[in-house]
Amino acid sequence: MSGPSPKTSRTIVTILVGAVFVLAGVSLFQTVLPIRAGLETFSTKLVGFLGTAYFGGFVAGCLFGPWLVRTVGHIRAFAGVAALTAALTLIFPIWPNVYAWIGLRLLSGLTLSVVFMVMESWLNDQSDNDNRGRVLSAYIIVANVATMAGQLLVNAADPAAPTLFGLVTIMMCLAVVPLALTPTAEPKPIPTAKLELSGLLSISPAGTVGCFLVGAVEGAFWTLGPVFGQLRGMSVFEVTVIMAAFVLGGTLSQWPLGRWSDQVDRRYVLLPTATACVGTGLLIAFWSPSSFTGIFALATLHGALMVPLYALCLAHANDSIPTEKLVQTSGGLLLIYSIGAAIGPFAAAWVMDTIGEGGLFVFISAALALFALFIAFRLVFGPKRTQEERSPFAPLVKTSQSVFELEVDDEDPDAAPDETKP
Repeated sequence: MSGPSPKTSRTIVTILVGAVFVLAGVSLFQTVLPIRAGLETFSTKLVGFLGTAYFGGFVAGCLFGPWLVRTVGHIRAFAGVAALTAALTLIFPIWPNVYAWIGLRLLSGLTLSVVFMVMESWLNDQSDNDNRGRVLSAYIIVANVATMAGQLLVNAADPAAPTLFGLVTIMMCLAVVPLALTPTAEPKPIPTAKLELSGLLSISPAGTVGCFLVGAVEGAFWTLGPVFGQLRGMSVFEVTVIMAAFVLGGTLSQWPLGRWSDQVDRRYVLLPTATACVGTGLLIAFWSPSSFTGIFALATLHGALMVPLYALCLAHANDSIPTEKLVQTSGGLLLIYSIGAAIGPFAAAWVMDTIGEGGLFVFISAALALFALFIAFRLVFGPKRTQEERSPFAPLVKTSQSVFELEVDDEDPDAAPDETKP
């Protein structure tokens, strides 16, 4: 079995290099923005609105992106939206007005959604059955490492100064360089977005409800986690290390939990994982360890339980979906996740305003407790699952619907990319 050609390998490496800059810049921005908002004395509710605006823009980008790429091509679309994202980033420190920030965050959610869509559809175009698994694994590793690095980069300068926003802009610009200057063939156009939304709840009630609730939890966490740390009296360094610890925990646990879920009904993995995450969330909300090492360990454990939930929900739903509908249905579940992520930050901010900074993890625990109860109900009263025709678990990043195409077998004549063509 021959490997990919040198030209294909070069293109894949080029895209992954661009992804490093994008993901590190996005992670840095996600962490520094709420910290800067706290320094600007914005209320917790208004910071929650920033998260809601971002994920609302992300949903719009999922629908708008394919049209843009078909119109101008991958390279021009990527360069244009990356440049626009860089310009929007520079406006934040220049115009520290919360209502302006909400509008800017909405636009940046839209542009970043398109950025991820271009990168991931381009990776899919360069992948085949011989290298698809390796490409997806490499992208996940790049995403996790770059995310943790971006969070730690917050310590490179004072969040009150515009330096970190400038650093995000530099990284977004650098992401364009390898893709714009490396001679690579223009990929096939992204097909019209055809997301499978109708019937999702009947196909996989636990997977659909789970994607929505996990989206609400993660949207709230990534928006308000730094605010929680500030209100708990943590230094900027401690906040960034704790945020990175959540990603580290999720990175370490995805494969073990995923492999376990391949052996049993995935709901038997989702139920204890969500329930244990309720417990760690309540611990974080109401108990602060005396040592920073204890806080780090608790954050890592919570991330190990929370981060894999989306991929487990998606795998559970995909067990009931024919291969030819995989991309459309997975894209529909990502859209449901994003809608939840748009609602979560504002809802969690309201709880924080009511009961204090621990309200963030009270909200997280309440949402996951509701999910756990729903799974338990389905296990008792719902149909029993068998092991037949179960797709193996695969960790995923939550960036665009194009990433799901990396799981589709090219040899399947009914593969989803053909089904989505106009």
